[in-house]
Amino acid sequence: MRASGEDRLDGNGAAGVLREVFAVEMTAAALTCAGCGRVSAVGGLHLYGGAMGAVLRCPSCEALVVCITSVPTGHFIELRGIVHVHPDGD
Repeated sequence: MRASGEDRLDGNGAAGVLREVFAVEMTAAALTCAGCGRVSAVGGLHLYGGAMGAVLRCPSCEALVVCITSVPTGHFIELRGIVHVHPDGD
């Protein structure tokens, strides 16, 4: 079940948790969606988040691109929705 549009932010809202996980600024990184092939910056993805973590979806096809679950001992990361990551945004 997806959250309503009222709960959705853009991917820039995940900057804090992405910084914890990747130790570099990731919102400018370009990702290629495995669902539709769209290339977009992490900041351009749709974020559904809460206390347990972040779900980032493609703005074009709504496929799950990144899922980060936060637990007291760290993070669980699912990246299967990404074909390529371009950390410098190119």
